[in-house]
Amino acid sequence: RELFPGLVVLVALMVSVEGGVGPSNNSSFCSESKECLEYELVCKTDEYEVRHYSPTRWLSTDAEAYFMGVGAAMAFRRLFQYITGDNNRGLQMEMTAPVLVRIPEETRMWEPAIYTLSFLLPAAYQERPPTPTNDKLYFTEMPSMDVYVRSYGGWMLSVTSRLHAHLLTKELVRVQADYNHTYHYGVGYDSPLKLLNRHNEVWYVAEGEAVCSDPQEPTPPHTPTPTHTPNATHTPNTSHTPNTSHTPNATHIPSSTIADSPSDLPANRPPTPSQAPEVTPSQGPVVGESPLANSSDPQVDGPWNNTVEASLEDTPSDNSVADPTELNLA
Repeated sequence: RELFPGLVVLVALMVSVEGGVGPSNNSSFCSESKECLEYELVCKTDEYEVRHYSPTRWLSTDAEAYFMGVGAAMAFRRLFQYITGDNNRGLQMEMTAPVLVRIPEETRMWEPAIYTLSFLLPAAYQERPPTPTNDKLYFTEMPSMDVYVRSYGGWMLSVTSRLHAHLLTKELVRVQADYNHTYHYGVGYDSPLKLLNRHNEVWYVAEGEAVCSDPQEPTPPHTPTPTHTPNATHTPNTSHTPNTSHTPNATHIPSSTIADSPSDLPANRPPTPSQAPEVTPSQGPVVGESPLANSSDPQVDGPWNNTVEASLEDTPSDNSVADPTELNLA
């Protein structure tokens, strides 16, 4: 009776530990490894998603370097030697995904930082993994946790990892989310041989209840707000209709008004078109369409048109009006 409750706890612990590692076909971006870290998607926004991870066991090592890429390369060689047989049992294991790099937040450009690289142990070795022969390797128990995740493509470099970490923290501050500020994880899923469609992530461990909504905006983010023009429906559109009721234009003044004001004109001015003798069919030849006129322009049978057209004829008519330039204005 005393052993039965303890056995139940042990079995439950084994199930919970092995439940975090599963086949790679359960994930769309973890495709190169046979086994991947499984998670439960809690929620997702336009900028990040919240995942829940069960407890898992990892193999870890530390490396001190000025840049994350240099430290990760040194640590990777140690971990890779372990899974290829450098352990007390000489066992070889399949590579799993993802690979975690713990990156401290408080780092300076002129000082080295300690980066921790971790390999996920396969499901068969989660409970009893072989002991490493390198004393710089140790096991890490990852507890059950919720993490804020931001994904990006390309290569996981120091610059890109810092950039996306900054973008994620900026969004978490905006939505007033609580998270661990001392470090974050750089997460890689692909081998160095893969060149295209790479998948990387940035993790921040959530503290307290995860936040998936924006408390400051009642509407979803990235929704454009329609722009309203004030009094657009009550103001008639008169931009294309010029108002000429208060500003007289010379085109609306009758020609007779100009002709009836002799005081404004010089005495020796040639006769205006309105004073030219009218050309009738009986008085002169019929003038056809002017070669200088556009076919789309309206043709007006007035004395001014007949006078201009008559002046363009090669043989002047007896009834044509004299050219004003030939008059003696002296």
